[in-house]
Amino acid sequence: MGTPAAGSPRPRIVILDGHTLNPGDQSWSGLEALGDCQVHARSAPHEVVDRCRGAAVVITNKVPLSRATLEQLPDLRCIGVTATGYNIVDVAAARERGIPVTNVPTYGTRSVAQFTLALILELAHRVGMHADSVRAGDWSRCPDFCYWKSPLVELEGMTLGIVGFGRIGRAVADLGLALGMRVLASGRSGTPAVPDTTGVRRTDLATLFRESDVLSLHCPLTEETRHLVSRERLALMKPGAWLINTSRGPLVDEAALAEALNGGRLGAAAVDVLSVEPPDPGNPLLQARNCLVTPHQAWASLAARKRLMAVAVENVRAFLAGEPVNVVNR
Repeated sequence: MGTPAAGSPRPRIVILDGHTLNPGDQSWSGLEALGDCQVHARSAPHEVVDRCRGAAVVITNKVPLSRATLEQLPDLRCIGVTATGYNIVDVAAARERGIPVTNVPTYGTRSVAQFTLALILELAHRVGMHADSVRAGDWSRCPDFCYWKSPLVELEGMTLGIVGFGRIGRAVADLGLALGMRVLASGRSGTPAVPDTTGVRRTDLATLFRESDVLSLHCPLTEETRHLVSRERLALMKPGAWLINTSRGPLVDEAALAEALNGGRLGAAAVDVLSVEPPDPGNPLLQARNCLVTPHQAWASLAARKRLMAVAVENVRAFLAGEPVNVVNR
């Protein structure tokens, strides 16, 4: 498309769901400098076409852009996804129209890895539960100088299995190694992960499920990985093992995981993502035994969101200059 010539109309840029990226602690000035920018905090499905009509650039985080929607937007020239995953866009339909779809591939690596470790440590020590217990007066009433309401687990020597050994998986491996854990890793397709990382043993998916004390998911959602954590694979896991998911909810068969937890087959699970978000109140993991559920927040530190904003702006700038970057549907 190129940068508009002097005196030519500024491109219209529409952000469909800007609230989670910028709830008020950042500025939209980077995008506002590139075109006539309209920011919507949230967009319902029936609002998308009207809001995007006439826009050259549409930016979305979780609002779907289907083939049927794209067919109603003849002026659309670029789609920006303010996330790493881009399955909410029909990338094939966009490719057929010559519309590049861009993502932000690296903004949240450290934040997600840190949050993954926080979930593992919470399962190991139940810090929140014990702090609530003290606030409720349990320590004041205790006949001893200390107490604990759940087993306290030392991670050193335990086996951490990582499914999906990209940037985040490798960052989690580094944290596990720092704690003295034995680390196994498998690539997203179940093949041994690459590249080599000192101290990490590469193995196949079945071995990973069988040998891990803590199994952490860091792979994208594809048709191949949907329900990767199935009833059959859960049956491979050690009794008492933990499952961590900070990647994508549909990687897990949630009913099967709830059964494994409620039946005592698994020791615990901690998930930051669910198959439907926000979840239906009937989601079986919300009431499952020894299951921590957090509201898809691993990515959302201010530092990570600032990086996300900066790359999203640069993606639009590069597209307008005729040299699009981070294109996922070439």
